[in-house]
Amino acid sequence: MMEDTNKIVIKDDEGNEIELFVLEATKINGAYYILTTDAQEDEDGECYILKDVSKPEDAEAVYQFVENEDELNFVGKIFAELMEDTEVVFE
Repeated sequence: MMEDTNKIVIKDDEGNEIELFVLEATKINGAYYILTTDAQEDEDGECYILKDVSKPEDAEAVYQFVENEDELNFVGKIFAELMEDTEVVFE
């Protein structure tokens, strides 16, 4: 569910709502991905890559965490390139 253009709220596997801040977005091979963090500005936090798995009939975007290691590594490298001029550190 979109709150504003830089923040989304998603539910984890246990139904808990998680606020994430969008750092970057890109389209790869026809799929939309967003790079998010759980930290506010000037805080250290975890980054997550989410994939848009919306169906055409969905009123809002539906995202899920990318868990496939190969997909995560591939998309992570692209986000690292996109974010190379920022303070985001990829490990």
